[in-house]
Amino acid sequence: MSWDSALDNSTTGVWARIYAPKLPGKLPLLVYFHGGGFCVGSAAWSCYHEFLVQLATTAGCVIVSVNYRLAPEHRLPAAYQDGIAAMTWVRQQASGGWWRSHVDFDRAFLCGDSAGAAVAFNVAVQLGPSAGLRGLILIQPFFGGESRTASERNSVQSAARSALTLAASDAYWRMALPAGASREHPWCNPLSRGSPRVEQLRIPPMLVCISEMDILKDRNLEFCKALRGGGKSVEQVVYGGVGHAFQILHNFYHLSKPRTHELLTHIKGFVNSR
Repeated sequence: MSWDSALDNSTTGVWARIYAPKLPGKLPLLVYFHGGGFCVGSAAWSCYHEFLVQLATTAGCVIVSVNYRLAPEHRLPAAYQDGIAAMTWVRQQASGGWWRSHVDFDRAFLCGDSAGAAVAFNVAVQLGPSAGLRGLILIQPFFGGESRTASERNSVQSAARSALTLAASDAYWRMALPAGASREHPWCNPLSRGSPRVEQLRIPPMLVCISEMDILKDRNLEFCKALRGGGKSVEQVVYGGVGHAFQILHNFYHLSKPRTHELLTHIKGFVNSR
C-alpha cells in the first residue's frame, strides 16, 4: 500500500510517497531520499517506486520517500533543509491515529542513495541526537572533492553498467553547490578542511553500501575509513561487478537483480538488529 502526502503546501511544495506493507504490529520507520545528483530524480519515478516497494516489504518497515527540491533552481542547502523539514513532519505524525498504531517512532532510520545518501548524512549531522535515529543507511553516497581518486580516474564509463560518469558528477556539483563554490565545500566533501571534525560528529551507526564499478567507490571507502578512525560505528558492504544505482537499473545489467537482493537483505539485517 502506498500514497502521496504533501509535507509543505505553502512554500516549497515538498511532498512524500509513503509505503506501508501489510504486516502486523508497529513497524520501523525509514525516511528515504532519492538520488539524481541533486538535479534530477523524483520520488514518483517508477524505478524508485519498485525498489522501495521491495525494500518496505523485505525490511518490514514503513517508508517515507521525500520529494525534495532540486538544483539548479534550488541549490544546496535547499535539499538538506527539505530533509530536516521532512523529519519534523514525520515526528508530527506520531500523534495521529494511523501513524500511532502502525509506526514505531522509536526505531527511525534515515536512508538514501547517491545524492539522497548525502542528504541523509547531512540531515543526521545537523540534527544530531535530537533526531532520535537508530541508524543511517547510505547507498553509494554522492560525495566529491577536487582531487581525483583512482576509481574516478580509472573506472570504465559505461552507461550500461553505471548511472554516473565523472563528467556528469562534475556537472551536477556545478549546478548544486552555491555559485562559485568548489568541490571542497563541506556540502560536497564531508572530509574537507572546512567540514566538522569526524570525532565531533554525533551520528548513529551507519551501513554504507558501495558498488565495485562505481566512480565513487574509493571516495566511499575513504569516507568509511575516516569515520571509523573517528570512533563511529560503520558497516560497509561492497557489491561486486555493479556500478552506480544498480538497484534501479535492472533492465540494463544482468548482475543488478542478484546484487539488489543482497542489498535488500543487508538493509533488513541492519534495521532488524536495532
